[in-house]
Amino acid sequence: MGTRTAVFDDENRVLLVRHSYGTGWLLPGGGVERGETLFESAKREIREEAGIIAQEEPVLQGICLNDELFPGDHVAVFTLRKFTQAPWAPSLEISHRQFFATDRLPDGTTGGTRRRLDEIIAKQDIGHRW
Repeated sequence: MGTRTAVFDDENRVLLVRHSYGTGWLLPGGGVERGETLFESAKREIREEAGIIAQEEPVLQGICLNDELFPGDHVAVFTLRKFTQAPWAPSLEISHRQFFATDRLPDGTTGGTRRRLDEIIAKQDIGHRW
């Protein structure tokens, strides 16, 4: 089980990250740890990956099956709009983080990320498959 969180700033731009070990831009997130709730995981992952400190509970948008790459994996998709930013620097895992206008996402934004953002922006239900 994992989480991905669409963090929107005051200009309605969305935060995307790039992993140092892969290609593409995606929503920050990762695996849920033992004894951790989905909400705790979402907040921890955005803090660890992007220096984002939630000032409210993230909003659960839906849960997707991510079976294509990881059999049996599910991803909980959240949104967050109230946060502060801690100092951030690239790490061994995350090489870049940046806010982007949702109508100008960077080349290389992953297909699943684009689909989830389209659904969130259109206020549609999250698709059942990543």
